[in-house]
Amino acid sequence: MNTQIHDEALVLAASKGDLEAFNQLVLSYQNLAYHHAYSLMGDPASAEDVAQESFVKAFQALGSFRGGSFRSWLLRIVTNCAYDILRRSQRYPLQPLFPEDDDGEELESAPWLADPSASVQDAVEQAEFSEEIRGLMEQLPDAYRNVLTLVDIYQFDYSEAAQTLRVPIGTVKSRLARARLQMRDMLKGVLDDTSLLKTTNLLCS
Repeated sequence: MNTQIHDEALVLAASKGDLEAFNQLVLSYQNLAYHHAYSLMGDPASAEDVAQESFVKAFQALGSFRGGSFRSWLLRIVTNCAYDILRRSQRYPLQPLFPEDDDGEELESAPWLADPSASVQDAVEQAEFSEEIRGLMEQLPDAYRNVLTLVDIYQFDYSEAAQTLRVPIGTVKSRLARARLQMRDMLKGVLDDTSLLKTTNLLCS
């Protein structure tokens, strides 16, 4: 049984009152939920609060799950919980700055963007996702950090990331390309010359 079918079966059971089924979902995704919350909040205690609140809301909203990727559905709840807290504390900008066209729509592509197939995953793994790397990622705009975390760290495909973030696939690709460009520049101060060369080749290939 593949993961999606297994998750859907657990969700169905949990929605009928099977707490053990929901506990299995929690065990499967608690680390993912916490790390995603941490990438948004930048604080361990706040990330724990967001993750716990997200699972409570997920349990309460099981009836609204319509199939597909449970982890995307869950991370959307985590993201919404985190943003609610950040907005309340005025840490989350209501108007993120992205290039827009004449109609006020966010541009999904631009000629200067790096190849979306490039990845910083190898660089992150080599640095063992150190505190320095975490610090650099926290400097990215929220939307860039979110898409970089989903695609390059959690290995979401573009479609699943788009579903999680509720944006078009083209927007995922363009934000990811911009995020990778910024990370490539910031990584210059973290990685040695060999690693930097490898990372630069990945990001510019």
